Amino acid sequence: MTERQNLKVAVIGCGRVAGHHLKSIASVDGAEIAAACDLVEDRARAFGDEYDIPFFTSYHDMLTALPEIDLVAVVTPSGMHYEHATEVMERYGKHVIVEKPTFMRPEQEVAAYKTADRLGLHLFPVFQNRYNRAVARVRSALADGELGDIRLVSVRVRWCRPQRYYDLAPWRGTFSHDGGALTNQGIHHVDLLRHLGGEVGRVNCSMRTLGAEIEVEDALVATLEYESGAIATVEVTTAARPDDFEASISIVGSEGLAQIGGIAVNELQIFTPNPEDCAANSEDFIGIEGHGAVYGYGHAGMYADIVRFFADGTPYPVSREDCLATLRLLHAFYRSDEADGWAMVDTGEQSARLGRPDEVISALYRTPSPHGN
Repeated sequence: MTERQNLKVAVIGCGRVAGHHLKSIASVDGAEIAAACDLVEDRARAFGDEYDIPFFTSYHDMLTALPEIDLVAVVTPSGMHYEHATEVMERYGKHVIVEKPTFMRPEQEVAAYKTADRLGLHLFPVFQNRYNRAVARVRSALADGELGDIRLVSVRVRWCRPQRYYDLAPWRGTFSHDGGALTNQGIHHVDLLRHLGGEVGRVNCSMRTLGAEIEVEDALVATLEYESGAIATVEVTTAARPDDFEASISIVGSEGLAQIGGIAVNELQIFTPNPEDCAANSEDFIGIEGHGAVYGYGHAGMYADIVRFFADGTPYPVSREDCLATLRLLHAFYRSDEADGWAMVDTGEQSARLGRPDEVISALYRTPSPHGN
């Protein structure tokens, strides 16, 4: 691939967020949509017709028929990310983008990057909320000392996922392939706890299932202690009714207060160093078609960064260490609930529940190999 060629991107998995990926790819100079794939033909065909691209029901067929594909976005059920990403790299030698929560277990992240290194390939985790203007402005303020030292961080995610949402597919609401409100919906806030606040030392979390018949949590509260000495509270639920209400994070510093809210941390609501910065650093996600309001505009920024990486080597802003630290923090929440007490983050331990194997569910989303193995 030369600097003047477009980066050819294929998408595996045509569910809720896939359309947002395709729209973002189409909007970025230097990238183009190569193909779409889903086990359900009608889903793949819909994107094929919309974007006038080839569509497939087998990524084996897709990657064999279109060897010119450079990069594959893995947008399949969370519990399949590791298997799909690894096979795309191992069997077809393609770079991969992996949707949140990247992988279900930290050990999978480590193994996937080892595979990429061995094959000379690159892996790109998706944390699109980092691109929100409000998030970028607060991160800049923290780096420049405008807010002083962090004293307290608060997260609130109050979203609605009724039973019919979990009934859409067998993988939803399972520990093996989905995770609950924290892993699926709250993962971006878990990431922002680190991205804005720094590394967390330990977590004390209590989880409940209150609004749906599922095995995973749909409500949790937690207390965190940062390595810096700051403290935090976290409240995440998908049991709010009847709609999504809030996804916010606020930071109390020694020199001021910043609060990011809106439907998906898209509004800078309070910024005491300069209140006039609030309007300039807020975005309206409500006008995005379909379910896109909760995804925002960050995917386009992500694809632009990937194009730059291949064009001139500009580092992708989410490193493997960064991604691994977020996954370890995620598991600390579950380990705390399992232990009914504090859980240290940087121990290498993993949850007994989150990402546990379930071959019955995996078989539903596994594309048979043409090679029979």
